[in-house]
Amino acid sequence: MKPRWLILLAVGVMALAVIGLKLTSPPNSAGCAIYDNEPDACVAHAGCVWNDTEQMCDPVTGAPGDVETPVDDSTKSTPKFSEPPFGLGEVTVRITGSTYDAVSQKPEGWFVNGQSADLMLSGFGFDNAGGPLMFNHQGGIASDGQHFILADRNNNRVLVWNQLPTSNEEPSLVLGQPNFISNSPGAGLGNLNWPVAVATDGTHLLVADTYNYRVLIWNSFPTQNGQPADLSLAGPTDRFEDGVVGWPWAVWTDGEKVVVTSTAASQVLIWNSFPTQNNQEPDVVISLDDFGTPRTIGSDGSNLVIGDHNAFGNRPGNFFWKTFPTQNNQPYDFFMGNAPGGDIRRGEIMWGPTFTPTGEFLVVSDKLYIWEIFPQNSEEVPSLSLGVTGTSGGYDFGGSQSGDGSSMVYANDNLYVSLCNGNKVVGFYGLPTRADQMPDFVIGAPDLNTNTLETEFIMSNPVPATNGESLFVSSDFDRKLYVWSSLPDESGAHPDYVYDLPEAPWDNALHEDTLVLAGKQTVFIWDGLPLDGSLPDQIIRSSMGSVNFGELLGVALDDRYFYLSDKINNQIYVWEGIPGESSEPAFTLNLEGPGRLSSDGTYLAVAATERGPGGSVVIYRIDDLITGNPAVILNGDFNLPQGVNVWNGHLFVGDTGHNVVQIWTAIEDAIGGKPADLIFGTQSNVPLIGSRTLFWPAVPVFDGSYLWVGEFKFSERLLRFRVQ
Repeated sequence: MKPRWLILLAVGVMALAVIGLKLTSPPNSAGCAIYDNEPDACVAHAGCVWNDTEQMCDPVTGAPGDVETPVDDSTKSTPKFSEPPFGLGEVTVRITGSTYDAVSQKPEGWFVNGQSADLMLSGFGFDNAGGPLMFNHQGGIASDGQHFILADRNNNRVLVWNQLPTSNEEPSLVLGQPNFISNSPGAGLGNLNWPVAVATDGTHLLVADTYNYRVLIWNSFPTQNGQPADLSLAGPTDRFEDGVVGWPWAVWTDGEKVVVTSTAASQVLIWNSFPTQNNQEPDVVISLDDFGTPRTIGSDGSNLVIGDHNAFGNRPGNFFWKTFPTQNNQPYDFFMGNAPGGDIRRGEIMWGPTFTPTGEFLVVSDKLYIWEIFPQNSEEVPSLSLGVTGTSGGYDFGGSQSGDGSSMVYANDNLYVSLCNGNKVVGFYGLPTRADQMPDFVIGAPDLNTNTLETEFIMSNPVPATNGESLFVSSDFDRKLYVWSSLPDESGAHPDYVYDLPEAPWDNALHEDTLVLAGKQTVFIWDGLPLDGSLPDQIIRSSMGSVNFGELLGVALDDRYFYLSDKINNQIYVWEGIPGESSEPAFTLNLEGPGRLSSDGTYLAVAATERGPGGSVVIYRIDDLITGNPAVILNGDFNLPQGVNVWNGHLFVGDTGHNVVQIWTAIEDAIGGKPADLIFGTQSNVPLIGSRTLFWPAVPVFDGSYLWVGEFKFSERLLRFRVQ
């Protein structure tokens, strides 16, 4: 057995919710506990390897190369509006034609402890899913040949069709919610919190209710909206024991056996007969040293495959048993990284492993793969691989469409593929037979190529910046900059402009009329705020002066200095004024694992997410930077703080793992070791969407009247709190 602390590190951020321990590693664009300088984004765990199928990873659209986008006065005065958005090395702009209520009079005052957010962007509003067919990163699907079931993960609901759909038709009923609009989480038997997977044998319905750390069971097929479950499998209360149901990502049943992946506990749980009691213990527990965070299950009752994001500590891949396990810790027969013949860069986990009645074995990762029979060794090549290869035709099943939580089911000679990042289910009449074959129908979108996350401007990992008159939001996963030319004053307001970028920005900074984005090895600089679709004045790649970029995670501006933090090089580079490509820094600050930055001209604050137990906030007095006086390091009650904001002597910290924002009215109180004056959200290891609760709050920014908070990865909300 491996040490449990290694398991916790492998789970990364997710382990916070399981045992409430502080970890020393931060989430990145994919919830990672480390960062790296690779072409793709990585999966959600410590000791990450890079993989662009994990939800919130960067979509692969072609390497931008080293050719800079030429930016001059003519291009700036004539913005390029284009479709599709992504180009090789280009910044492109789209105008949306959005109309929305704008702020006409800004409030004055200060905040009160625990107050509610009053507005939400990147969604439809509080407790509003957007309707029966507006999914939000749906996960697993299942069918008994008649019913079709879908876990609408971020909407905290399960959708049920009483007849198999073959078009974009509305579901028959919803579980976890009283209607098709609400999406609030809950812990009762009639509620859900972030359900990832579903399973059915035609009689029972099972739901992996992931952030409630349980599997819910309906003993007969539900017939009413919000119908409560009959049973709950939650496992032992001691979360180090075998048999714990910890952050379950998958569930499978054939009506007799039940299999659950206990992701946070690095276990696979097997019931040999169908559970009939609450918290019934499993008959078989597989907890192998090679397991990391097991996520997916595929079985025909005789064979078993388990997909794992962190096999052997940091290697995504899949464990195969050629006979169904019957003993605790029964060894697997072989391990398969990516499908033979697939994209070897990706090191794939197999999503949605499923079987046809005639024995074919199917998975989706960078492509849709079909084996004529269950693979017998790690070198067995699939008989058919569907998807885009280079310039070939076909349908894109890659990371911008599939990704973490994607699923498949074969029912009544139809193949259904749930594409989590594509936010839709596509279907084939019969089993596909050609590599370039297109799906025949779609559910959750008007057509095969529309992603409703994009058309409704749902932002992944929103990082806000504002001058109190306009709002700018960057997203690393989306590779986008969203611009509201006026400050929005209604929930669900769409931006005026959307910039598509050739590189993923992790942080941004706004000072007077200058806006800067920074991430990976690229810096974008606008000398005037892009309120009319203007292109950046500078795009600086790879280096600035003699500084070679490693992994840029932070940027800040003030009247004197321009700051860039580099996590790989463990340094913060400081230039006087706005630099150019050949500018040398005035000086450099050495700091372990610097992240996002913020400056108000008096203080420079750093979210050092990996530094110290639970992460740290590091504060420099700017007047002391040249003299070398030491920084003040806040190793307080933080849990992976991802973002920090300093404004006019106030300090705001996105305490991501604790699901709160901590606020010091006077930053000097924080420097003096005093606790925060105010807390937004409910400090808990369980994230919750709501107006008074937060789900992985990451990046706060204040303008004197409004505090904007971007939530990370699995929520995607951008919240506004107003002073009172």
